[in-house]
Amino acid sequence: MEMRRFRSTDSEQVAKTWQEFAPSSRLLSVDEENCKLEWFSAAVEGFSLIRYELAANIESSIAPESQLFACSVQSPRGGTTAGRRSLPAGSPWATHGTPVTAHWEETAVVRAMVFDRTYAQQVARQISGDDALTIQLRAPEAIGPREAAQWERTFTYLASSVLAGDASLDPDSVVGAGLLRHALWTLLTTFSTSFSDARDLSPQRSAAPNTVRRALAYIDAHAHEPITVDDVAAATHISTRGLQYAFRRSLDFTPSEYLRRARLAGAHHDLNAAGDDANVARIARQWGFTNVSRFSTTYRATYGSHPGQRRGR
Repeated sequence: MEMRRFRSTDSEQVAKTWQEFAPSSRLLSVDEENCKLEWFSAAVEGFSLIRYELAANIESSIAPESQLFACSVQSPRGGTTAGRRSLPAGSPWATHGTPVTAHWEETAVVRAMVFDRTYAQQVARQISGDDALTIQLRAPEAIGPREAAQWERTFTYLASSVLAGDASLDPDSVVGAGLLRHALWTLLTTFSTSFSDARDLSPQRSAAPNTVRRALAYIDAHAHEPITVDDVAAATHISTRGLQYAFRRSLDFTPSEYLRRARLAGAHHDLNAAGDDANVARIARQWGFTNVSRFSTTYRATYGSHPGQRRGR
């Protein structure tokens, strides 16, 4: 994961940096004398998380055909338009080609989640089980206030976790794979998309107990790796929704719940095998638990003791 943080008063650097992450973006006008930028970004292959605060009189545009681009611009004196439509002030919007123009005076805080469109479509097909799914946005604005607020909460959680060093967006890590899937799910359900149609279709109902047993065995063997429920479904040759239906029909827990149980058991094993100087937080993170307090609560509820008390026994 590449993380970048800097401050600048150079308008050319502002434009150049923004275009690295959004090649179709253009700064149509900028007040060079009063330009002041505070930048943060975290990027992995296929995804970027961006937050910047820019003090200047700005007009900018973007039309990202190769990206699935979701953004919010919060400014007391500004606005955003998609084509000829004015978008709700401060609310997130999304585009994968429709030109969007933003303008503001003085200061604005800009937040963006940017997915490579091919990567986003691949993951969305895994989730939905529809191998022919093509992601299409029906409208640039959020479905409603609740969905808009959820997008903002997800962005804040991702950014704060990365900045605090509690998590990485690396898709090869347990935590990173989960965070990327969560970010895409939030984006696809915040806005009206073709993904909603695929998600609402009846799941595959051909799953048999053998499928569930194969899924359980796969999770047991790979829980230490950055797998998601999508990976479990792919390994058992069924859609994610089909796997979830099979679990509901055969068991009293979901694939996600069993994956968490397996990872908790793995952390329990490592804590028991470790010496007294073992780092509980490090072991928890290795097994995908970023919140140590929550991990300790779950561990105590399952095993009857604090994780620190189990070390070396």
